[in-house]
Amino acid sequence: MHLYFAIADWLHQQSWLELTGVVTGLLCVYLAAINNIWNWPFAIVNTAIYIFIFAKAALYADMCQNAYLFVINIYGWYYWSRQPAHTHKVPVVRINKKLVVTLLLVAALVSPALGFLLVKLSSVLHYQPAAFPYLDSFCTVVSLTAQVFMARKILENWLIWIFVDVIYVGIYISKDLQPTAFMFGVYALLALKGYIDWREDYKRQLPEKVS
Repeated sequence: MHLYFAIADWLHQQSWLELTGVVTGLLCVYLAAINNIWNWPFAIVNTAIYIFIFAKAALYADMCQNAYLFVINIYGWYYWSRQPAHTHKVPVVRINKKLVVTLLLVAALVSPALGFLLVKLSSVLHYQPAAFPYLDSFCTVVSLTAQVFMARKILENWLIWIFVDVIYVGIYISKDLQPTAFMFGVYALLALKGYIDWREDYKRQLPEKVS
């Protein structure tokens, strides 16, 4: 009984907008995992909510990332709605050295530049100072890269997601966005499941060894 009241009190202290964002975020990831087209409208609502949440928390790189994803999700819904019911399954591939180097270079060059830009813009426009501008920018750059890798069905995209989701959990806890931190903790677990499932798919693609 005490646990019930503790949970009820905690929920009462949370923002309903953030809780709605968490629910829609978890639903869209789950529906995407089972290849259901209704993941897109939930994703659209989720990203729209988090544009406002991250703006208020001064996580401007995350805000911009969600603005970008909002547009991409609209396109994704449109694109999926026009696909035949049965399409050829794209094979899972492994990352190569060139892509690893590209990821490291992009993260090393773009992250500090974006972080510096966020600091300057928030100062010039008299917004709330950017929170964790360089770490937030790093996570945003790595997340967008992981999204590209996922689209190309590169197995290791899931390992990148696990890495960045764990960092995000720490950032959101420090910004008192506890439900969002919980959501990203679940994302990390889903990414682990995604890695395991995709690795099995990759193994099944390999030609059988002739004895």
